[in-house]
Amino acid sequence: MRPSRTVIFLLALLCSELQLQLCAAQAGPKEATVLIIRHAEKPETGDQLSPDGQKRAAAYADYFTGLELHGSSLTPNVLFATKDSENSSRPRLTLVPLAAKLGLTITTTFANEEYEMLVETLGNDAFTARTILICWHHGKIDNLLRTFGVKPNHLLPEGKWPDHVFNWLIVLHFDKEGQPDHSEAINEMLMPGDEDLDPPRE
Repeated sequence: MRPSRTVIFLLALLCSELQLQLCAAQAGPKEATVLIIRHAEKPETGDQLSPDGQKRAAAYADYFTGLELHGSSLTPNVLFATKDSENSSRPRLTLVPLAAKLGLTITTTFANEEYEMLVETLGNDAFTARTILICWHHGKIDNLLRTFGVKPNHLLPEGKWPDHVFNWLIVLHFDKEGQPDHSEAINEMLMPGDEDLDPPRE
């Protein structure tokens, strides 16, 4: 007896759900903290940063150099930005002033759709950095969180990073097994107007 279309549809949904669970089960970096930001403000046209975006990028040089949270220093050891595309080099440009101040290279190996490869790299036993800063396009940050095993709904309104928001910092801490044991979103409070755009609270 051939299965009905309803059964086939339900099996397809189950397979999709299992794929999402497997994706979310990828181990992150062991005993490390991952910081995630969106690129800084963009202009009406072009692939660069707007004047406000340039100011935020410049402010990050001091903000992340002296960042402390819950009594721990979170100055990044490693910087990742989305690979430049024809439409945007903003993630990389957002980190340029910080990279110059810290003397770090910005790793731009992974394209916007390759967040799973990024998480796999960070979960490799050979990866030893303890504070990792990732600057990505906001439309994929929810998927990046899922791949780390974190539910976007706990940190973002309806699980999505809003189009008009540029001032949030997501902090993820991972235990010795590479599993997330703490996550939060905070307001950077770097630019005028940031105080009006707080992340959601559970």
